[in-house]
Amino acid sequence: MVSGKQLRDAFLCAAGRIQSERQTVDALNVFPVPDGDTGTNMSMTIGNTVRELEKLPDSASVAQASAVAASALLRGARGNSGVILSLLFRGFSKELHEKQEASPADFAAALERGVKAAYKAVMKPTEGTILTVARLAAQRASELAEAGVEDGAFWSGVVEAASAALETTPELLPVLKKAGVVDAGGKGFLIVLEGMNHIFQGGSLESVAESVPPQAQAGPTLVEFDTTGGFDGQITFTYCTEFLIDRDSQKDSVSLRAYLESIGDCVVVVDDEEIVKVHVHTDNPGKAIEEALGYGSLTKVKIENMREQFAQAGLAAAEKVSDTLPYVPVDPERKAGFVVIAAGDGVCSLFQDLGADHVVSGGQTMNPSTDDILSAIQATPAKTVFVLPNNKNIIMAAEQAARLADRDVRVLQTLTIPQGMAAMLNYNPEADVAANSAAMTQAAERVSTGLVTFAARDSDFDGHHIKQGELLALEGGKLLFTETNVEKTLVRLVRSMTGKETSFITVLYGEDIDEEQAEQAESALREKLSGDIELSFISGGQPVYYFIVSVE
Repeated sequence: MVSGKQLRDAFLCAAGRIQSERQTVDALNVFPVPDGDTGTNMSMTIGNTVRELEKLPDSASVAQASAVAASALLRGARGNSGVILSLLFRGFSKELHEKQEASPADFAAALERGVKAAYKAVMKPTEGTILTVARLAAQRASELAEAGVEDGAFWSGVVEAASAALETTPELLPVLKKAGVVDAGGKGFLIVLEGMNHIFQGGSLESVAESVPPQAQAGPTLVEFDTTGGFDGQITFTYCTEFLIDRDSQKDSVSLRAYLESIGDCVVVVDDEEIVKVHVHTDNPGKAIEEALGYGSLTKVKIENMREQFAQAGLAAAEKVSDTLPYVPVDPERKAGFVVIAAGDGVCSLFQDLGADHVVSGGQTMNPSTDDILSAIQATPAKTVFVLPNNKNIIMAAEQAARLADRDVRVLQTLTIPQGMAAMLNYNPEADVAANSAAMTQAAERVSTGLVTFAARDSDFDGHHIKQGELLALEGGKLLFTETNVEKTLVRLVRSMTGKETSFITVLYGEDIDEEQAEQAESALREKLSGDIELSFISGGQPVYYFIVSVE
């Protein structure tokens, strides 16, 4: 039987292992474009568990260790690989609910449930990825448990199955076979299992504090609430009351929210299967706490007298900025708001001009976490919040954030910055949510996106022998050609993207293109374009991409 202490230490060891080997996993990425690489994303995701797990006492149960890890993984999830990893362990945690210790049979069921959760969350599951490795490892776990294999041998068998499954990934995905590599996400998951197995085999806990990246050391960040409530001197209720509920009941939190609204205001109840985050302004914090006890045990209870705070700190306290965006209750008069993920001063300004409430810093090389996106959603006081990820590797994190929010959230499947801009331009304040979702999605799909970037590594990809540092021209995510001159690359790319029906072209130039280079590129492009095409050349200031091209 495995104890809670062993499981806690197993997660900590796994976090250390993936952090130390993240560059090895990153190097397995087939496409040479610089991006939010798999190893880094998985490392930052599981690294988010370290701070919370280290707080658990040795007497903690398996249920507690798995619940803490799952909650932190969910909020720290970055990129598709990080989100899938968090889903695997969220299902894992659900199966271990109420377990003091766990047997091989318990872990086999937990792994199987985690795999089902991950497959269910992915719109089009692809074999030859982390999903395959996890599925075959879980399948082997069930076989070993049925055979009565003991703890140590059980976990060794699971790791062996995962390793064998990883070796099959090139046969399932031709792109991996051509590149001569295994799947990066599958490799990351194997490293996590190997780290856990080290503890289950009686190994000592490796030091992880120094190896965890600063972002992960900061620990999981639940939505922080402005303790002043954003008031302007008119305080209706005295006490700002906050706490977490460790759920031991399946009671619907809707009834808890309704009760809190009857005794106060600025109510927020954000929950998942493991915890409930509660915030309320009330004159009767004791009543709020008493009602909440019916849902589970309370932790991190904080009660503050807002009138006293206001008197001592004045208006400055009301403008206090927390580590995350301050929570803002829904304004019933506000139909819609927008949260956008983007990078670059010019790009961010464009989205703000189009009506974005919050622009979350992130993109190709820096995928924001679920909690980063959730914080921006909860700071947008609208009945419906539209989220525009603008990158395929951010969509899953955005969808996880949407499930945790206390308001209606619609994640639009925008894959690029131009698609996000087109979507926002087609928002109609007179239309309903469904109509706007459809119209904005359709507008995004009509836009062609071109990118000029550089090769982050040597690679043989899609018939191209690519050398590190070469310029890459992409359209719709597909590599069209390589070049060595940035101006020629832009002109050639735009000409390949335009046709008789082209009316508008927008070019956003990045932080590595100075004004002189931009003027030369614009002049060269205008010479090659028809006079009927309207061309806009704008400073986007984006990293990674020398140019982002939008063609309509």
